[in-house]
Amino acid sequence: MFRSLAVLLLAAAPLRAEMVVATRTIPAGSVLEAPDMALREGSATGAVAHPDEALGLEARVALYPGRPIRAADLGPPALIERNQLVTLVYRRSGLLIATEARALGRAGAGDIVKVMNLASRSTVTGQVDAAGRVIVGPSARLLHDLEDF
Repeated sequence: MFRSLAVLLLAAAPLRAEMVVATRTIPAGSVLEAPDMALREGSATGAVAHPDEALGLEARVALYPGRPIRAADLGPPALIERNQLVTLVYRRSGLLIATEARALGRAGAGDIVKVMNLASRSTVTGQVDAAGRVIVGPSARLLHDLEDF
């Protein structure tokens, strides 16, 4: 009986592996650098396994010393700040329309953000490209080829 109980207890033990933890308090919106992170053995669901995976990403929430850094707590650095003027682009079948808009939130490349078209005062939602433009319409994910715009 004790042998089967010991096997059962061993099988129920959580898996432990190396994970990345914060070395200091990192405020939300800060970009992570190498001194901000350390490896520690432990178990945490969704924790980043290696510092290279988090290097250069932005903390979406405050990170505290000794606590695991989860992938869900990180994102691409913001290219657009709230209230920043941005270029709003619509492209379809050879038609290209660009106008000025005001960002209603922070966003990084690939993120979805709401903006207010300054010409019409209407609010639209679009995707941020690598150049910091907001792309709307069906071509939102295809506009990465507009490098010389």
